[in-house]
Amino acid sequence: MNAPESPRVSLFVTCLADLMRPSVAFASIRLLEQAGCVVDVPLQQTCCGQPGYNSGEYEATIPLAKKTIELFEHAEYVVAPSGSCAGMICHHYPKLLDGQWRERALALAEKTFELTSFLVDVVKLESAPAITTSLPTVTYHDSCAGLREMGVKEQPRKLLKNLCDVDVSEMQQSDVCCGFGGTFCAKMPDISEKMVDDKLRNASSTGATLLTGGDLGCLLNIAGRARRQGLDLEVRHVAELLSGDLYSPAIGEGE
Repeated sequence: MNAPESPRVSLFVTCLADLMRPSVAFASIRLLEQAGCVVDVPLQQTCCGQPGYNSGEYEATIPLAKKTIELFEHAEYVVAPSGSCAGMICHHYPKLLDGQWRERALALAEKTFELTSFLVDVVKLESAPAITTSLPTVTYHDSCAGLREMGVKEQPRKLLKNLCDVDVSEMQQSDVCCGFGGTFCAKMPDISEKMVDDKLRNASSTGATLLTGGDLGCLLNIAGRARRQGLDLEVRHVAELLSGDLYSPAIGEGE
């Protein structure tokens, strides 16, 4: 039986993990359990509403926000392997809603965390089962929402060092947008393409052959462009590296 003091975590899977990269969700569960947490995954969860919200469709976003609040507000902690989804819940739900719904949104925001922030700042994960496969040179992309809304910067780097014995080979402008930006990449593709090309140039200049980060939107964008350019750059979510999932195909490299 689990110890009574075990933190109880509800995982917000995110749409992109569910539809495009389920291994990220499974890796997140493994990491949380290694940290001593009891994890559940509410099966009725859907999109947090961020795509519509970013497009100005506020009225269409409200039902999704309320559904998320109803599903997760009874959790002890809510963790998402995405700074942008966590940022949506923590910072934008309270702006979107009013009255009692705003109060419920604020209460949910207080216990919602991005994955690496939760592992470092809350449960203090410092070790995990050893990863026997040595990693190549790794560089890290700081996603906009994770960095600016959720304060995620040193946490993933600390985990990579403690769990994988990896010193990140830092690229120039690691904290500059990759060009994904939610619907921005679809509305302004030429500008987005220039931004992701700059990101790939900076990543390649480090000599790294593996790029990681904490937001699948960014990673899908970067991996897709790298593949179209024929670059030898493996792209994986940081949760996959930290949990030792190095055997499945990298993002954009097959099923």
